[in-house]
Amino acid sequence: MPYPETIRPDPDAPGLTRRVTGTDQAGAATEIAVIEERPLTIFLNGQEIVTAMTIGDYPDYLALGFLRNQGMLRDDDVVTAVDFDEELETVVVRTARETGYEEKVKKKTRTSGCAVGTVFGDMMEGLEGLTLPPGELRTSWLYALAREINTMPSLYLAAGAIHGTVLCRQDQPLVYMEDVGRHNAVDKIAGWMFRHDAAARDKILYTTGRLTSEMVIKTAQMGIPILASRSGFTAWGVEIARQVGLTLIGRLRGRRFVCLSGEERLIRDADLSAVAEEPARSRRKAAVDD
Repeated sequence: MPYPETIRPDPDAPGLTRRVTGTDQAGAATEIAVIEERPLTIFLNGQEIVTAMTIGDYPDYLALGFLRNQGMLRDDDVVTAVDFDEELETVVVRTARETGYEEKVKKKTRTSGCAVGTVFGDMMEGLEGLTLPPGELRTSWLYALAREINTMPSLYLAAGAIHGTVLCRQDQPLVYMEDVGRHNAVDKIAGWMFRHDAAARDKILYTTGRLTSEMVIKTAQMGIPILASRSGFTAWGVEIARQVGLTLIGRLRGRRFVCLSGEERLIRDADLSAVAEEPARSRRKAAVDD
């Protein structure tokens, strides 16, 4: 089914980067684009929930997705308004249901996410008894997605210092979000899905970041059965993926990848001889970036 909007990065959008002058290794003057970073405070009805450091685009999706992934927005919640005040750097999500999460907010965990991710309450809450839907992942889709996503114009290619997360269906990228923390990029995806009531069972989540426990938990809570990345894994991330039956693909570079969970969804239909290998130098750089 077609969705009411699809999203691609816009490296030229105003306010996302700034030109900064400096000097290079030889002492010559140089000018580069750097990512803008700003605070955004999220409220749910009358309660302040968290202040996130973000690039500032799609504040409505970020707020909705963060609250959804923290279990503070339910599937059946009716959102009556999402009010963003750019001057005050706040976004207020209003629901028909009265909410109160004072005790939950007191239980705060700082995660391994870049820009310091935060989760509230029990990190494993909502995973007990969770079974992700069956499905398939064709390696031909995987290689096509990696090729398109890695060459698509993006803030990462324009300025670096940023993570991307892409919601995909088969070999088609649907929504590509970027932010200084990969957790923010995932939350924006979750907010887009919540706003448009998008089904999760046939989706793939692709991220440029590491496959940590936080990334696995968020993906599972969103109901997405497949998570893939160029980067590597953490042991707890793998353990949780196996617990919930998530297909976990990492170190996806050229024709190489490693599957550490959910092998049963994989269909190896790609002709590997037709897939370009990534140069060894790029593989070494990616290993350092992990």
